[in-house]
Amino acid sequence: MNLNSFKWTRAPKAYTVNNDTVEIITEPFTDLWQRTYYHFRNDNAPVFQTETDEKYFSFVVKTEFDTKVRYDQSGIVMYLNSENWLKASIEYENNEIQRLGSVVTNNGYSDWASVDIDASIKSIWFRLSRREDDFCIENSVDGVNFKQMRICHMFNAKDKIKFGIYACSPENSSFKAVFSNLEILECKWLAHDGQKPDEE
Repeated sequence: MNLNSFKWTRAPKAYTVNNDTVEIITEPFTDLWQRTYYHFRNDNAPVFQTETDEKYFSFVVKTEFDTKVRYDQSGIVMYLNSENWLKASIEYENNEIQRLGSVVTNNGYSDWASVDIDASIKSIWFRLSRREDDFCIENSVDGVNFKQMRICHMFNAKDKIKFGIYACSPENSSFKAVFSNLEILECKWLAHDGQKPDEE
């Protein structure tokens, strides 16, 4: 994948971009979150994205991480602006568990869906698929067999969108995240073959 088309939103102080690999050294107190439950807003995580007006595609990336402090995280992102974005990542919790999860933020309010996984896991693949303004997030341990994490609607993803990778450390921490095997593919999220859509 040609990384020359990617651009930073809030570039970190320390990073490396090669032909097929991106390394980010996170900075303390960086995060993406809007309002819900915690009632605070954080919008300072580094985001490295490309853009497209293609309505049907899948984006795949492998992330490896040396997380060690609560909420350290790295993964995929579709960041439109501070109040409209989604992300999927593994967040460090403690020396026993991590949170494999996703956050969808529409019109300035975030949610968080997660499952607990073993803290020994230090790499994972993510796949983000688009079908117009609906999105599917999946994960994989081997880059071949993907499992669905969630399906969501993004109200402000009508035409051109930006998508890519991010890493951050919401607490007083810093770690290295490595992203590789970035690919854009034909949409792997197939059209629904069950109940017909309602007429609107």
